[in-house]
Amino acid sequence: MKLPQFVTPNFITVARLVFVPVGAYTLFKNGGNDPTWQYISWVVFFLLGLSDIADGKLARSRNTITEFGKFLDPVADKVMIGTAMISLSFLGRLPWWITIVILVREIGITLFRLSIIKRGVIAANKGGKIKSTFQNFGVGFYVLPLHSSLYWFRDGFMAIAVALTIATGFYYVKSAFTSDK
Repeated sequence: MKLPQFVTPNFITVARLVFVPVGAYTLFKNGGNDPTWQYISWVVFFLLGLSDIADGKLARSRNTITEFGKFLDPVADKVMIGTAMISLSFLGRLPWWITIVILVREIGITLFRLSIIKRGVIAANKGGKIKSTFQNFGVGFYVLPLHSSLYWFRDGFMAIAVALTIATGFYYVKSAFTSDK
């Protein structure tokens, strides 16, 4: 399917940012405990996650990878995951400590990236992409109205996401100081 020229990877990234509040709205709808709205919220966040994949594929297929896109795409990911996590924590469905650990790392790395931007943008690496995948699925399991018998799976998945979040944060900082940029 050929997309119109105005649908650029950066356009998709900005659209993802614009639609994040829709995901938050659906999470809080009817007090946050309505299974129908929980499924709708999951679909919204799932589509937002797919848009992250789409903008990357489009950028590579059109050879339109930009410094702006390399910076904004991870920021949009952090806004999306952060909004979902904070919303879930306010609703009492995700422990605050998980939200805090992940957001401190994500915000810290974003500020770090801004501080070294003169040296060039460091694009996301494979570890960061795996970390993001685990975060997205982990949060998705908290959005869904799972039966309590599946909490062990949800919580285990999130534990792996937290561990990857911390490990890749250290790796990112280390690689920034050891790269040739």
